Parts: sequence; C-alpha cells; structure tokens
Amino acid sequence: MKKRVTGIGGLFFKTKNPKATKDWYKKHLGFNTDDYGCTFWWKDNSGKDSSTQWSPFSKDTNYFEPSKKDFMFNYRVDNLHDLINTLKEEGVTVVGNIEEYDYGKFGWVLDNDGNKIELWEPVDDAFK
Repeated sequence: MKKRVTGIGGLFFKTKNPKATKDWYKKHLGFNTDDYGCTFWWKDNSGKDSSTQWSPFSKDTNYFEPSKKDFMFNYRVDNLHDLINTLKEEGVTVVGNIEEYDYGKFGWVLDNDGNKIELWEPVDDAFK
C-alpha cells in the first residue's frame, strides 16, 4: 500500500477570542505563539525537519465548513495529488480543489463522521 498520512500537520480549533487563547497558552504552557498560533518543530523518521501547527481560529470562521465541528485536523502527506485521486476512487468525499502555495499543497476531505480533514503536502523549509 502507498504511504498516505505521514504525521500530524496541525490542530485547528475555534475559540471566542483567538488572541486571548494564544496569550494564555504562551503564559501558562510556554507556547511560542505568533499571529497564526504556534509551530512545533520535530524530526521525521528520516531525520528531516518537520513541523506541526497549533492554531486557534475565531468562533465564526467558516474555514472548517462543511463540517459543523469546532475543530479540524491537518495531516501531513507525501503526494497530495495521488492521495486525493486514490481517495476519490475509494468514494471519499473531497471538498474543493487542491490549493498550492510556497509552503505546500492543501486538499480537504470529509471523514465518515462528516469532519473536515485538511491534507497537507508540506514544504517545511519555507518556514525557516
């Protein structure tokens, strides 16, 4: 079987006040926060620098739609285009189109409970 998910790319959740939430985590848990949240750096199994993003979103964001949940997981993948095609063949609901940026490619699917999942083929070096 082809490799699919290689790690957790991000934890995204809704909150009443993203700035206050970031400030709380910075003060009490030592998160190194910025405008987007906090980036955790680690090495993958091959020793390559990798990152996981923690980000609070405004309670009224529509970024997680069509899911009605207050959270969204982002998973790191190796080959987003191939994986999206495979998931389509398997009958998985794909949301929107793949978007490409200098820091990676993004695609979205719904799991069996209707949770929106973000799939990310990262370019970790873009963050350094």
